[in-house]
Amino acid sequence: MDALTNVLVSGLLLGGIYALVSVGLNLIFGVVRIVNFAQGELIMVAMYATYFCFTVFGLHPYVAVFLVMPAMFLFGVVMQRLLLEPLRGEPLMQIFATFGLLMLLQNVVLALTRGEGMSLNLGDSASVITLLGIKASSARVVIFAASALIVGTLTLFLQFTLAGKAVRAVIQDQDAARLMGINVERTFLLVVGVGAALAGVAGSLLAPIYTLSPYIGANFIMPAFAVVVLGGLGSVTGAYIGGIAVGLVEALAGYYIDPALKQAIWFAIFIAVLVIRPSGLMGKAGAEEIGLSDHH
Repeated sequence: MDALTNVLVSGLLLGGIYALVSVGLNLIFGVVRIVNFAQGELIMVAMYATYFCFTVFGLHPYVAVFLVMPAMFLFGVVMQRLLLEPLRGEPLMQIFATFGLLMLLQNVVLALTRGEGMSLNLGDSASVITLLGIKASSARVVIFAASALIVGTLTLFLQFTLAGKAVRAVIQDQDAARLMGINVERTFLLVVGVGAALAGVAGSLLAPIYTLSPYIGANFIMPAFAVVVLGGLGSVTGAYIGGIAVGLVEALAGYYIDPALKQAIWFAIFIAVLVIRPSGLMGKAGAEEIGLSDHH
């Protein structure tokens, strides 16, 4: 029982990482209707930015996040304005453009770092919290708490603020939103900026527990796609629940079946959900048309 409890806790904490990575991806998809293949690379860039802040300015990653997050927001705004907006009405070309950005960012970082692995030498990053005999990495507990806080904040923002209501209106019907006087283009800029800013938060919080490499984005984007489909396309709450579910499945499969098969098992579940319920667990039929279906 004690071993099972530890597996469940590690699964929950892993789920927190997946949820944190997936929320920005899902938000962009829900509003702008783009599968942003470069989201993993945005996290990778944020991780290197955090590493730079730590080595050059001596800033702890949890402090550096307050510099990295606004910088990534600006990056997202520029990405939407210069890359995605000119291709509006060409969804396939937009997907190819994000894939092109993925390759560009990966190769620029590869050229700058020569592909050498880097890691943050934080004295406290390996510290462990023990509660009722259950051990957990403090860095992962912080990520779990941050992902819950972000989802809660985003949900309140979408429900109760004027900008959030504008986002929801754009999700439901862009033409009707335009007729109501909502600036759809500005809403797109805001959402892609926020999605990139969330990648910035993820990068800063993940930097202490991963070895940095130009290819690390792939570690995050594949689970994120599974989480997004599982939780419900465009649903912020769904991304969180999907992240936790994928983390738990991976931990339990790794413990009870075979560690080598853990990702194969949640990808099998991902395919099954796609076939049986394409709108995801949190969506109603056609939720991919509605977007943040859990906010009606």
